[in-house]
Amino acid sequence: MTAVLNVSCYKFVALPDAQALRPVLLARAQDLALKGTVLLAEEGINFFLAGTAEAVRSFVDGLRADPRFADLDAKESWSEHVPFKRMLVKIKREIIRMDHPTIRPAAGRAPSVAPATLRRWLDQGHDDEGRPVVTLDTRNAFEVDCGSFAGAVDWRIHKFTEFPQALRAHKADLMDKTVVSFCTGGIRCEKAAILMREEGLPHVYQLEGGILRYFEQTDGAHYQGGCFVFDEREVLAPSLEPAPPHRSECPTATA
Repeated sequence: MTAVLNVSCYKFVALPDAQALRPVLLARAQDLALKGTVLLAEEGINFFLAGTAEAVRSFVDGLRADPRFADLDAKESWSEHVPFKRMLVKIKREIIRMDHPTIRPAAGRAPSVAPATLRRWLDQGHDDEGRPVVTLDTRNAFEVDCGSFAGAVDWRIHKFTEFPQALRAHKADLMDKTVVSFCTGGIRCEKAAILMREEGLPHVYQLEGGILRYFEQTDGAHYQGGCFVFDEREVLAPSLEPAPPHRSECPTATA
């Protein structure tokens, strides 16, 4: 029986009170017996939590009571066990580190493409204007090795801070294509899409909700393998259930 609800969620929104929010959210999560991690920064919130469905949804609904978080869109999956050992709330300089301070998604997002639309584009081999479609994996190389879209561009980066340099080295290859950046849950590909537009690429989208939302809203077509997640489940299949263990091509979560 899969009785544990897992959620991942983020939002880029100005949080000048991030330090003050930390003890409030930690106490609320502990009262609900949740496990996982909440990251807070001046640029927003990013969290991964697990517990009973009632407790997890209560925490998310509590956040939504704050107008800044009213439109939080949490991605849900289920497991038999809680895949986290403790409950942490951390203050960070960025909720996803890029070391590129001009990229501020709270000031305006890059256009996004819905999972069903991307699936259709990949089915037909081009976007609705006839341009070839390229999927660009913005994750670290070891995550890509667990699974990715067939034929996705993979620059073999080892940390997200390497993405801007890799983009500048390969930008010319993408100039005449429709580029859809993707990642696990949307946070990295959102920053990546903004940077690509700032660097002059004219046809760039982010995959709304990342791989996890693609799994949730489609049949997983055009995706090969599983999706690495940073918890004890390690890899999720397109069914959003833990993938079979001991995959030789995929490292453990401690890699």
